[in-house]
Order: sequence, then structure tokens, then C-alpha cells
Amino acid sequence: MENANQEFRERLLQTFREEAEEHIKNLSSGLIELEKEQSSNKRREIVETIYRAAHSLKGASRAVDLTNIESLCHTVENVFSALKHNQLIISSALLDALHEIVNTISHILAKENSDMGKELYPVATLITQLEDLIKKGSIPKVPTELETPLKRKKNNPSTPPTHHETPPTVKLAVANTVRIAKTKLDTLLLEVEELLAIKLATSQRTIDIREAVLVLAKLIKAQAKLKLIQKSLSNSVEKPNKHPHSQIEEPQLKRLLEFVSWEIDFVKSFNCQMAKLLKSAEQDEHLLNVKVNSLLEDMKKVVMQPIFTTLQILPKLVRDLAKEQGKNVELIIQGADTEIDRRIIEEMFDPLIHLVRNCIDHGIEKPDDRDRANKPAKGTITLSTKEHAGGHIEILVSDDGAGIDLKQIYAKAQQLGLINPRENQSPKKEDIIPLIFQSGLTTSPMITDLSGRGLGLAIVWEKTDKLGGLVTVDTHKGKGTTFRIILPLTLTTFRGVYVRVLNRQFLLPSAQIIQCLRIPKMSIKSIENRPVIVWQKETLAFITLANTLGLAQSASNDSPREYQLILILEASGKRIAFGVDEILSEEDVLVKNLNKQAAHIRNIAGATLRNNGQVVPILNVADLLRTACILLASPKPVQEYKPTAEPVKKSILVVEDSITSRTLLKGILESAGYQVSTAVDGLEAYTLLRTKAFDLVMSDVDMPKMNGFELTEKIRADKVYAQLPIVLVTALGSQEDRERGIESGANAYMAKSSFDQSNLLEIVRRLL
Repeated sequence: MENANQEFRERLLQTFREEAEEHIKNLSSGLIELEKEQSSNKRREIVETIYRAAHSLKGASRAVDLTNIESLCHTVENVFSALKHNQLIISSALLDALHEIVNTISHILAKENSDMGKELYPVATLITQLEDLIKKGSIPKVPTELETPLKRKKNNPSTPPTHHETPPTVKLAVANTVRIAKTKLDTLLLEVEELLAIKLATSQRTIDIREAVLVLAKLIKAQAKLKLIQKSLSNSVEKPNKHPHSQIEEPQLKRLLEFVSWEIDFVKSFNCQMAKLLKSAEQDEHLLNVKVNSLLEDMKKVVMQPIFTTLQILPKLVRDLAKEQGKNVELIIQGADTEIDRRIIEEMFDPLIHLVRNCIDHGIEKPDDRDRANKPAKGTITLSTKEHAGGHIEILVSDDGAGIDLKQIYAKAQQLGLINPRENQSPKKEDIIPLIFQSGLTTSPMITDLSGRGLGLAIVWEKTDKLGGLVTVDTHKGKGTTFRIILPLTLTTFRGVYVRVLNRQFLLPSAQIIQCLRIPKMSIKSIENRPVIVWQKETLAFITLANTLGLAQSASNDSPREYQLILILEASGKRIAFGVDEILSEEDVLVKNLNKQAAHIRNIAGATLRNNGQVVPILNVADLLRTACILLASPKPVQEYKPTAEPVKKSILVVEDSITSRTLLKGILESAGYQVSTAVDGLEAYTLLRTKAFDLVMSDVDMPKMNGFELTEKIRADKVYAQLPIVLVTALGSQEDRERGIESGANAYMAKSSFDQSNLLEIVRRLL
């Protein structure tokens, strides 16, 4: 019984916490608005809103016996009751005290359910301070009923709580609103997204049936000739036999002709059935497409929310930080109702907080400095959002501060070794600005809670890049800085272009493809030993996608084709032309996130499934451009591969019980030009070794039947395979595990926690 009561209280506290968070947001935003608003009518509306929020929170906290919050809300309620009746003057000291109370309530709510309300807070002191301010600002006197709910409980425990009647409009809004846990919505969305894969598979089945019907049509066409032969033979059988020594007897020939006739009729009948099946499949496919697309769009709308819903904390944050630094700052928010996928804005919450902090700490000057620069004493930070072309959203964070000191950034980058000063005698603005996103680069003279670690803008870059977005910066000394972020409106699906490189398929986001071109190969010129093309009077660096991805060299560039297919890609203001072997199609795709081990693979952002079930990597365009820049910066000219004979591929055996890790390792090695076989445990691997020759074994450790250590020892004990290179790739990363791996005879040991594609391939190349 006691456990049941405890579980009930836990659920009750969780429900209270969700409700209280809404009230806290209303209190915080209301106080900020009250501080800025000059219109008396608007002020009355704000006072009424805060009064209701405080009253509702007081009632809810009373229901869960959180007397600290109840007492604070009761006092806040008294303040706004006095304001409603014009018995109190609003002062900055009063607003500061109210903000302090809201902060204290937030701290109490931040505790775990079991600790909520237990920690000591200066509640009595806060209430006393607020009551003193009420007395000082009263006109002429505030109602005397300021006793705390704690006293009231002791004096009159049976007194029922007072309830203020809710206006009909509020009741209607409440009636149309249902609270649902975010995890439930996310689970539901994932289930709906999986239907997209089923839709794609259904489309593929329809294509398969259509191809089968075409094959049957060819067969029927061929049977038309067969029918003529059959007719001729039938006539011959009916006439007297002119060839008595024929090896085929007449009854046998008749049966053969009857079978041919039956087969022709059967194929016709089967073709009719297949035609009907195709028609039904096409109808089912169309209906499924309509329903799945409709359901997916509806679910997208469910997870879409106004961007300001998540960013309601910003006005209060700006107020508090500006006050701490002795600055006068106003935050202007434009496009607060612009809707975006909740998951995206939650991911971007910290980056946007970092940008606003940067504006206050590094951008906006102190009032005296602004006065000397002939600027208004109050600095302005503007956060604006609007929908952008191609299903994207544009977020602008700008300030009218001092701007970014590019000389200081350049000097700091030199000091940290991020750039080579000899190669950059006259640095350009567009070359310096990207340096501000480097982790560890900061111009702050000291480390504080607000800045100084050089991580803030690096986080902005990483998060934006992870979400498939772009971030650019425009800064002018003495005038201010603007950060421009482009993000997809939703994470669910996006348009992508499938390309083929060395018989492998990859997907590139359509939003980052500027143009697809087909140019004569002779149009590819060389400047300082670096290939370039001229596009719309702009000279662009050229590199093949195969080279960028580090795939095995091929003769694709030396093929007899006279034309080169090119994709011009853009990220962070840079453009590079990438050569591909074939551009396949543009489609809506469902994004599949990678697991933790695969999440840090360079140039790969995710994966998707094609209609036929093939897994296709989604390329990270920003990574591609960074990798291409490194390769193109090499002082040595790129040596074109001249094939003389088909090279013999090295053979590798991958031993891994996890299908995800097995597929990942197989894909990486095959992309690098190796021939790969797989086994699910050590026993199967050892059996394969005895039937086929391999040049290297790559194995997990923790597997059923025979683990990686045992497999290594068994291989080393066998005279035939004793010298075979063995690499252990495992989640076991302790020093003890490493020592055991080396003792068992492994040539290399790699922990999955620090997995890196380039390191893995380098180890393999060294051992082979």
C-alpha cells in the first residue's frame, strides 16, 4: 500500500512539474513585458495574466503540499492584486524582487521529485523583502491580508481554497488542449516514419511486377513466331509421312505440339492475370502513398511548434546577463510564431543561448563606451526567424555592438597554430571569419561562467552542421554582427540526389547542391597544378567525389566518355565542383541516424533506405568541402591513376556478432577497395579460414561460441595462419583488455569508443 501511495505521489509531482513549468514561463515573460510596456491598457492585461499564473501555481503547489512555492506564489498574488486595484507603484526594485522569487521557484522545481521542497531556501527572507517593497510603494495602503499559507493552515486548516472563475475563452482553450509526454509523440512519429519505408518497398514491388509484365510481353511476342512453326508442324503431321526414317514418332510430335499450344495459351492467360495484378498493385500503391503522405504531414504538424515556445527564456536571460555586466540591452524578437520541428529547436536551444551570450559579452558595449561611439545607451539584440525556400527556416541573431575584431581573431589563430602566417600574408575577411568557430579559439582575456573557453561558437557550428544546416557571419567593426543560420523545418524527410561513384551509391541533400553540370572533360583546366572549372564567370576548384571520400582509385576519369558529370556543392559560403560517375535521381528520403560508433565518421551524416532495401550513406556536405580543401591544398599535383591491369583486391574477414557494426565495418573496407567476407562469431570465422584464404582478420572480442581473444589464440596456434594479421575492434577499452589482446597475439587493438575511419584504414594499410 505504501509503495502504491509513493508511486501515486511521484506521478502527481511529475504532473505538477509539467504544469508549473508553463506557469513559470508565463510569470517570467510577463515580468519582462511589464518592464518594457508603456501602455496602461496593455499593462493591465499583463498584470491580469501574471496574477492568474501566480494564483494557479499556488493552487497546484498546495495540492502537492509544496508549502515553499505556495507561500511565494501567495505573496506574488498579493502584489498583483494590489497592482490590479492601483494600490501599488511598479519600481525596478519591486521587479527585481519578483524575478528573484521566480528564480527561487525554478530552483525548487529543478530538484528531483523526492527532493522537491526539502532543501532550505530563503523563502521567509524573500517574502519579507517583497512585503517591505509593497509598503514603500503602496497607494495609500496595501490590503493587510499578507499572512503566509503556512500560518493560515495552522489557524484554519479547513478553509477551502479560493478559486477565481476562468473566462469562457480560457476554458475553451483548456478544453481543446491535451498534455502528452514528448517521448510518446516521438515514438509515434518514429512509427509513422517507418511507414515511409513500407511505402517505398511497395513502390519497388509494383516496379518488379511491371518489369515481369514487360518480360511476359516479350515472351508473347516471341511465341507469335513459335505459333507459325507449330502450325507448320501440325500440317506436316496431318499429311502422310514422307520421311519414314524420321527419328521422332508421330504420337510424340503430336504431344509436343499440344504442349506448345497449351503453353502459348497459358502464357496469354498468365499475362492477363499479371496485368490485373499490376493494376491492383498500382491502385494499392497510390492509395498507400496518399495515406502515408497524409499521415506523415499530419505528424509533422504535431511536432511543429512556434520557435518562441522553446526560447521563452531568452528575454529573462538577456535581462539578467546584461544586469550582471552593467549593460543596458533590449532583446527584440521577430517571427516568434514561425513554426519548426520541436526536435530541431531543442537541439538548437544551447547554440542560440551561446549566440545571445556572445552578443552581450563580446558585442554590446557598456553605456559609457556606446556614448563615446555616438550610439544609444541601450544596445539591441535582434532574433528574427522566417521560413526560407526549400522547406528551410532562417534564423538571424544580430547585435548593434562593436563587431568582431578580425585582427585579434587572426592573431589568436596564429598563436594557436590554426593557420600558417607565411601562407596568409594578406588575410581576407572571408578567410578569417570561419576561424571563430574553431574549438579553443577565444579573444576573452579571462575564463568566466559566461565565456572564455572558446567552445560557444564551436558548439553553434557543430549543432548546425549535425542538423544539415548552414551558418554564416556578417560583421562590421563598430556597427555590429549578424549570425545567419539556415535549418531544415523538419528532421523527418528531405529531398536528396542519388549519385553513383565507383559502382557505389551516395545521397547528397538537394538544398546544398547549387547546380548539376555536364561539361566536356577538356573544360577542366589546371591552375598551379590544381584542377579547376569556370562556372558563371567564377573559377571553382574541382575534385572527384571518389578522391574526396578516399575510395580506391579507378579509371573513371580516364574513361572513353568525353564529358564529366559535376555537382557544385556549397557550405558556409564555400563552393567546390565535385565529379561523379552518374547522377541517378532526386527523391524524398527518410533519414536514419547512425549509432554512436558510426556517428563520428568523416563525410557521413546518416543513411537512408532505397526502394529495394539498399542502405545508402547520406554525405555531409560541410565535411566534404573541408576534406576537399585539405586535399586541394596539397602542394603536389594530383596524380591521375593509369590502369594497366585489374589489381588483385586484398581479402579481409570481418568477425562481428552485431549486424550494425558488421555492416559498418564491411562498408568502410569495401569502400576502400578491399574484398570483405563476414562471420558472426569466432567459430564461424575459424571455419571460413580453413576453406578460404584471407589477408587479414578484423574481429570483435565479446561474441558467443568463440570470442575474439580465443579466435586470435587459435589462429596463432595454427602453423598455416600463424602470421595472419589480426585487428581487434571492440567496445572493451580498458588497459587490461588491451594487454590481453596483445598477449593473445593481435597485431592491433582498437576501441569502438574512439573509433575513427581514417585510423582504421591506416592500420589495415600498414599491416597489409
